Amino acid sequence: MMKNDQISTTNSLQLFSEISRANRFITDSSINNIKCFGLNLTEFAVLELLYHKGDQPIQQIGKRILISSGNMTYVLDKLEARRYIERLHCPKDRRVIYAVLTDEGRNVICTIFPVHREMIHQLFSELNSVEKDMLIYLLKKVGLNEK
Repeated sequence: MMKNDQISTTNSLQLFSEISRANRFITDSSINNIKCFGLNLTEFAVLELLYHKGDQPIQQIGKRILISSGNMTYVLDKLEARRYIERLHCPKDRRVIYAVLTDEGRNVICTIFPVHREMIHQLFSELNSVEKDMLIYLLKKVGLNEK
């Protein structure tokens, strides 16, 4: 017979495995959905951030979507070349550069985001709202356990 701590450890390992599998499925689904629009996940994340939060200092974008500054420059260069964003110096502090959606960028994200939102909704369609709220609560609880 297994001791309680062995059962708990086994449950934790199974939970880790299930969360990892779910994360992979959700991420792959998102990547494939966004790829249909000619963007990668990071490019989409930048456009989505600017769409929902407005103009952002470039230094803050990397922190918010969790990518390195080197990769951020590459992504912004690609989005700028496609005329989806532009870089503007802050009038109060020329050291600060903002990423700003262009009209073309806004049109693109306005087209893509509703499709993406619906795809995400479908991914979680097996859960009712109470289950979704509970899962959000539990995952936040795990995330707050960082040391």
